[in-house]
Amino acid sequence: MTSPVGQRVHDLRLDRRALRAEQARIGWWRRLVRARLDLAVASATRPTPLGEAVAFQLPLEVGLDVPRPSELDDVLATGAAHADVGRLDELRALDAQLARYERGVRDALGAATERLITRLATDPATTTAWMREPLSRG
Repeated sequence: MTSPVGQRVHDLRLDRRALRAEQARIGWWRRLVRARLDLAVASATRPTPLGEAVAFQLPLEVGLDVPRPSELDDVLATGAAHADVGRLDELRALDAQLARYERGVRDALGAATERLITRLATDPATTTAWMREPLSRG
Protein backbone atom coordinates (compact mmCIF):
# COMPACT_ATOMS: atom_id res chain seq x y z
CA MET A 1 0.00 0.00 0.00
CA THR A 2 1.26 3.46 -0.83
CA SER A 3 2.11 5.55 2.20
CA PRO A 4 -0.13 8.58 2.86
CA VAL A 5 2.77 10.88 1.99
CA GLY A 6 3.18 9.20 -1.39
CA GLN A 7 -0.41 9.69 -2.45
CA ARG A 8 -1.27 12.60 -4.62
CA VAL A 9 -3.43 15.27 -3.06
CA HIS A 10 -5.85 15.25 -5.95
CA ASP A 11 -6.39 11.53 -5.60
CA LEU A 12 -7.14 11.97 -1.92
CA ARG A 13 -9.54 14.79 -2.68
CA LEU A 14 -11.26 12.65 -5.33
CA ASP A 15 -11.64 9.84 -2.79
CA ARG A 16 -13.25 12.22 -0.32
CA ARG A 17 -15.54 13.69 -2.98
CA ALA A 18 -16.76 10.21 -4.00
CA LEU A 19 -17.31 9.20 -0.36
CA ARG A 20 -19.21 12.40 0.42
CA ALA A 21 -21.47 11.83 -2.60
CA GLU A 22 -22.10 8.23 -1.50
CA GLN A 23 -22.90 9.42 2.01
CA ALA A 24 -25.47 11.86 0.58
CA ARG A 25 -27.06 9.06 -1.48
CA ILE A 26 -27.30 6.85 1.60
CA GLY A 27 -29.02 9.65 3.51
CA TRP A 28 -31.54 10.05 0.72
CA TRP A 29 -32.32 6.30 0.65
CA ARG A 30 -32.64 6.15 4.43
CA ARG A 31 -35.12 9.03 4.38
CA LEU A 32 -37.15 7.19 1.72
CA VAL A 33 -37.15 3.93 3.71
CA ARG A 34 -38.16 5.75 6.91
CA ALA A 35 -40.92 7.58 5.05
CA ARG A 36 -42.23 4.25 3.77
CA LEU A 37 -42.11 2.90 7.33
CA ASP A 38 -44.03 5.90 8.61
CA LEU A 39 -46.66 5.49 5.87
CA ALA A 40 -47.02 1.78 6.55
CA VAL A 41 -47.53 2.35 10.28
CA ALA A 42 -49.88 5.29 9.69
CA SER A 43 -51.91 3.23 7.22
CA ALA A 44 -52.33 0.46 9.79
CA THR A 45 -53.07 2.61 12.81
CA ARG A 46 -54.88 5.53 11.18
CA PRO A 47 -54.27 8.62 13.30
CA THR A 48 -57.36 10.19 14.80
CA PRO A 49 -58.94 13.00 12.78
CA LEU A 50 -57.63 16.49 13.30
CA GLY A 51 -59.58 19.19 15.08
CA GLU A 52 -62.02 17.07 17.08
CA ALA A 53 -60.36 17.42 20.47
CA VAL A 54 -59.77 21.16 20.13
CA ALA A 55 -62.78 22.30 18.09
CA PHE A 56 -63.98 24.71 20.80
CA GLN A 57 -60.53 26.03 21.62
CA LEU A 58 -59.79 27.16 18.06
CA PRO A 59 -60.87 30.43 16.52
CA LEU A 60 -63.61 29.82 13.93
CA GLU A 61 -61.42 30.79 10.95
CA VAL A 62 -58.76 28.28 12.05
CA GLY A 63 -61.34 25.54 12.58
CA LEU A 64 -62.57 26.02 9.03
CA ASP A 65 -59.15 25.05 7.72
CA VAL A 66 -59.07 21.61 9.37
CA PRO A 67 -58.93 18.97 6.61
CA ARG A 68 -61.82 16.50 6.51
CA PRO A 69 -60.94 12.95 7.62
CA SER A 70 -61.55 11.66 4.09
CA GLU A 71 -58.95 14.11 2.73
CA LEU A 72 -56.40 12.84 5.24
CA ASP A 73 -57.28 9.22 4.51
CA ASP A 74 -56.55 9.85 0.84
CA VAL A 75 -52.98 10.74 1.79
CA LEU A 76 -52.49 7.28 3.26
CA ALA A 77 -54.26 5.42 0.47
CA THR A 78 -51.38 4.01 -1.55
CA GLY A 79 -53.36 1.15 -3.01
CA ALA A 80 -51.23 -1.39 -1.16
CA ALA A 81 -51.26 0.00 2.37
CA HIS A 82 -51.96 -3.39 3.94
CA ALA A 83 -49.09 -4.90 1.98
CA ASP A 84 -46.76 -2.29 3.50
CA VAL A 85 -47.80 -3.32 7.01
CA GLY A 86 -46.60 -6.83 6.23
CA ARG A 87 -43.29 -5.35 5.12
CA LEU A 88 -42.49 -3.53 8.37
CA ASP A 89 -39.83 -6.05 9.41
CA GLU A 90 -38.35 -5.97 5.92
CA LEU A 91 -38.31 -2.16 5.88
CA ARG A 92 -36.75 -2.01 9.34
CA ALA A 93 -34.09 -4.50 8.28
CA LEU A 94 -33.37 -2.41 5.19
CA ASP A 95 -33.03 0.71 7.32
CA ALA A 96 -30.64 -1.12 9.67
CA GLN A 97 -28.62 -2.33 6.68
CA LEU A 98 -28.46 1.23 5.32
CA ALA A 99 -27.38 2.47 8.76
CA ARG A 100 -24.52 -0.04 8.85
CA TYR A 101 -23.46 0.93 5.34
CA GLU A 102 -23.69 4.62 6.25
CA ARG A 103 -21.36 4.04 9.23
CA GLY A 104 -18.90 2.30 6.93
CA VAL A 105 -18.92 5.13 4.41
CA ARG A 106 -18.59 7.69 7.21
CA ASP A 107 -15.59 5.80 8.59
CA ALA A 108 -14.02 5.58 5.10
CA LEU A 109 -14.58 9.31 4.62
CA GLY A 110 -12.91 9.98 7.96
CA ALA A 111 -9.95 7.81 6.97
CA ALA A 112 -9.67 9.58 3.59
CA THR A 113 -9.76 12.92 5.37
CA GLU A 114 -7.02 11.76 7.76
CA ARG A 115 -4.85 10.64 4.81
CA LEU A 116 -5.32 14.03 3.14
CA ILE A 117 -4.48 15.90 6.34
CA THR A 118 -1.44 13.69 6.90
CA ARG A 119 -0.26 14.34 3.37
CA LEU A 120 -0.69 18.08 3.68
CA ALA A 121 0.88 18.20 7.15
CA THR A 122 3.86 16.08 6.11
CA ASP A 123 4.57 18.04 2.96
CA PRO A 124 3.15 21.59 3.23
CA ALA A 125 4.45 22.43 -0.24
CA THR A 126 1.73 20.21 -1.65
CA THR A 127 -0.85 22.63 -0.31
CA THR A 128 -0.18 24.91 -3.25
CA ALA A 129 1.24 22.28 -5.58
CA TRP A 130 -2.02 20.29 -5.68
CA MET A 131 -3.59 23.02 -7.79
CA ARG A 132 -1.11 22.21 -10.55
CA GLU A 133 -1.54 18.41 -10.32
CA PRO A 134 -3.79 16.81 -12.94
CA LEU A 135 -6.82 15.01 -11.61
CA SER A 136 -5.93 11.34 -11.82
CA ARG A 137 -6.46 8.03 -10.10
CA GLY A 138 -3.07 6.53 -11.02
